[in-house]
Amino acid sequence: MKKLVLATASVYGMFSVILGAFGAHLFKEYLDEGKLASFETGVRYQMYNAIALLVLGLCLKFETAYEKNAAGCLMIGSFLFSVSIYFLSFSEHWGVNLKFLGPVTPLGGLLMIIGWFLLLIFFIKKYKTQKV
Repeated sequence: MKKLVLATASVYGMFSVILGAFGAHLFKEYLDEGKLASFETGVRYQMYNAIALLVLGLCLKFETAYEKNAAGCLMIGSFLFSVSIYFLSFSEHWGVNLKFLGPVTPLGGLLMIIGWFLLLIFFIKKYKTQKV
């Protein structure tokens, strides 16, 4: 699990930099301000989760279900959230109706929230009897 989390963190970080650069330069020609702002939100959250996953991959042992499920929720949630935003941002430019992806974005956000909540539970249980 540790290798998967670290690899995912690396891929998410790399693509958020690439897509952020495209958004800052090239995509301004294709997207209006609102769509570009949405696209940038996807990039930003992808990078936040890349950093979080990197830290988790380096610090956790992934021995408990809380650790594993938290990382899984963050990985899947970030993918669903960001990628759905990317496609929705370009749907008008491509002339394709991708409105079916609309519910995917909040589902991805919900998974990210669940991931953070599972981390909270993990840390509470781990440090309940210890002084930090």
